[in-house]
Amino acid sequence: MFDTDYKALVIGATGAIGGAFVAAFQSDSHCTHVELVSRSLSPGFDLLNAASIEAQAEVCRASGPYRIIIDATGALTIGGVGPEKSLASLREEVLMENFHINAVAPVLVLRHFAPLLAPGPAVYAKLSARVGSISDNTKGGWYGYRAAKAALNMLLQTAAIELQRKNAELRVVALQPGTVRSNLSKAFASSAPHLLEPAESVAGMLTALTMLTPKSGAHYVDYQGESIAW
Repeated sequence: MFDTDYKALVIGATGAIGGAFVAAFQSDSHCTHVELVSRSLSPGFDLLNAASIEAQAEVCRASGPYRIIIDATGALTIGGVGPEKSLASLREEVLMENFHINAVAPVLVLRHFAPLLAPGPAVYAKLSARVGSISDNTKGGWYGYRAAKAALNMLLQTAAIELQRKNAELRVVALQPGTVRSNLSKAFASSAPHLLEPAESVAGMLTALTMLTPKSGAHYVDYQGESIAW
């Protein structure tokens, strides 16, 4: 990732993609430390509990500062309910939880973990999705997930503008990992034209991150390094 020694932090470190990020950092000789955060490794950490997010950030502060933070959390199936295909299938409680997990929680994570970033060249990357692109939506469906990811993208863009006033070299990135073999995509993988292994997706995303130049606002890119229209 960087030409000099650095520290990395991965949130959602035991998921398929998060685990692949951890392995990639551990194999990089310039990475001197990888901090792991997940529900299974971090007692009390809960994305649906704002106080626990703040408390976990304080725990991680001791091992920082970090040159790169990856938030690999997210959910596609909510309460046993998959993406909605029609207006008739919408349920208020599922929509609200979708927004909480995929938009509200991530921006609270960003709020409390961004202060742990090192000054100078740094990256804060959050897994997003191509379906969060409003301009790319030509098929419809997936109401809650699409809307939550679109909201996430706006929150990342807004936060990037603010954070870059203090550090113009910070890249805030919405990452599209492709369709990856994981528990999240298991029910929908059969329709994917190309199913990626986690390590393949992460290798592509890390290469994409190294190619990004500082700019005002957030980047929105896929695992091949291609920009996605908001």
